[in-house]
Amino acid sequence: MDELKEVEKGTVIYDDENIVTLEGLEHVRRRPGMYIGKLGDGSHSDDGIYVLLKEVIDNSIDEYRMGYGKVIEIKEENGVVSVRDYGRGIPLDSLVRAVSVMNTGGKFDSKAFKKSVGLNGVGTKAVNALSSTFTVESFRDGKGRRAVFKQGALISEEEIPNPKKETGTYTCFEPDLQMFKKYQYNEEIVETMLRNYTYLNTGLTINFNGTKILSKNGLIDLLNENLTSEALYPIIHLKDKDIEIAITHIEQYGEEYYSFVNGQHTTQGGTHQSAFRESVGRTLKDFYDKNMELADIRRGIVAAIAIGVEEPVFESQTKTKLGSTNISKDGITVNKFINDFIKKELDNYMHRNPDTAEILHKKILEAEKERKAIAGVTKKARERAKKVSLHNKKLRDCRYHYNDTRVKDEAKNQLMQESAIFITEGDSASGSITKSRDVNTQAVFSLRGKPLNSFGLNKRVVYENEEFNLLQAALNIEDGLDGLRYNNVIVATDADVDGMHIRLLLITFFLQFFPELIKKGHVYILQTPLFRVRNKKETRYCYTEEERLKAIKSLGPKPEITRFKGLGEISPEEFKHFIGKDIRLEQVKLRREDAVQDLLSFYMGKNTNERQEFIIDNLVVEEDV
Repeated sequence: MDELKEVEKGTVIYDDENIVTLEGLEHVRRRPGMYIGKLGDGSHSDDGIYVLLKEVIDNSIDEYRMGYGKVIEIKEENGVVSVRDYGRGIPLDSLVRAVSVMNTGGKFDSKAFKKSVGLNGVGTKAVNALSSTFTVESFRDGKGRRAVFKQGALISEEEIPNPKKETGTYTCFEPDLQMFKKYQYNEEIVETMLRNYTYLNTGLTINFNGTKILSKNGLIDLLNENLTSEALYPIIHLKDKDIEIAITHIEQYGEEYYSFVNGQHTTQGGTHQSAFRESVGRTLKDFYDKNMELADIRRGIVAAIAIGVEEPVFESQTKTKLGSTNISKDGITVNKFINDFIKKELDNYMHRNPDTAEILHKKILEAEKERKAIAGVTKKARERAKKVSLHNKKLRDCRYHYNDTRVKDEAKNQLMQESAIFITEGDSASGSITKSRDVNTQAVFSLRGKPLNSFGLNKRVVYENEEFNLLQAALNIEDGLDGLRYNNVIVATDADVDGMHIRLLLITFFLQFFPELIKKGHVYILQTPLFRVRNKKETRYCYTEEERLKAIKSLGPKPEITRFKGLGEISPEEFKHFIGKDIRLEQVKLRREDAVQDLLSFYMGKNTNERQEFIIDNLVVEEDV
């Protein structure tokens, strides 16, 4: 947006002085969100520092996919990252331009790179611009060249005399603290990213900080690593040129998909995932030759699809959602390509594997039986949800959630990333958050008392219980995550026993009926301060006892100390500090080894005596210091 001059009477002058041309990579530094989404601090997988890493790795992956270099070496230490591949190396005379001049790169030429991720000549340029230091070295034809940049500006360029290294590219960068403030790479997040690369590129080895990461079985390994319940039948694995799929079912509600384009994890899906989902349902329906509902067929499905597309079109620079409709110059659409493959190969597989077909048929019939049993309740609940004015009662919506049709392109994507709904308990807490929130992106849903413990109940309870019914409607997740209205679902409860219990009840509800909401990383716990320590000059908010002691020591003798007992005790003016840009969120995660039903059974089941013994055996008593 142009920078304008304001005059005393409140009017604005717009003249030649307001027309600004940004040189080099300055636009990236001015508008980083357009290129890497949110900046973040490294606590979430979609934070900008991981996008920077991904952009560099994507180039190495593209080299591997073109048949050059089977090993990629990655190191990260104290925020400094290096990536070394053994591909062809960047042409030496174009080294500086390739990493510093926008819309420059080899991937505009489809002969040099086919079915690559980076197509718009932006990736490494954005990394360069947003790094305090950026070094790139290229080795090819027995020669080498090095270029060093600072915040996108070239500092030095030189030949590397007598290079004895193998061909390839070495890139080292450090995200700029002026842009990212405090940040830290989370090894678990990085490893998950790297494992996804190896699932899609069997034969590739990635060495990360001394750990070797590789996959022998592709998407089968991906599903096995992410299953939180036992597969009902052996994973169906089918592949051909430019397409690979893996499918199974587990005992859970909802559907779970992992989709990829040219090695890029499209976390928000897109045309390929929609076509995959539809084709699987219709192919199985035709196979059984029954009048089945697609929702019954897909209930409990866990599946993955990876396709190769020439010149893919993504809906944003961060490439998390595919928008392409064409898969080749022949005009074959993504939908037709995927549908033709699944219709033939999945149907053939089911005929060749009658045991799998029988197990799945039984699963579908059970889903159908439950759906019909609650059909009447479901219809009435939907009508009830429509009649209730969510905006005036349970839900105080944000002005523009991410699927608002008035918000377009990059602005839409940015709002989607930022959109959040706080789930609170009680009028005082919801009132404080409502008055403090950013009305553009933050919504508030107010619970009335403690939610029901939904463990062991079927989905009928989602519709019969008014709190659950309205929450489901507010999130728009009845038919899956495609319509999810908020990227971040934040449980905001008091930090006391009752608040903790409400957290558990809500997490149980999501795990029981909408597990993909947690598995896809949408659910968080809001961290609010336990103490306020202040003197006449300074106020500090402390989230732990350790922070409180440090604040007391720092602020001197006899500071005023307030212990917040609940969210309602924090004034709206103070709350702005805790749900603004410095918001502290703890993501609710499922580890690969977590078995959801076993966890819920132990912590939320009727085994009261067993739980009591566990608490007593594991009770930690803190001694006064």
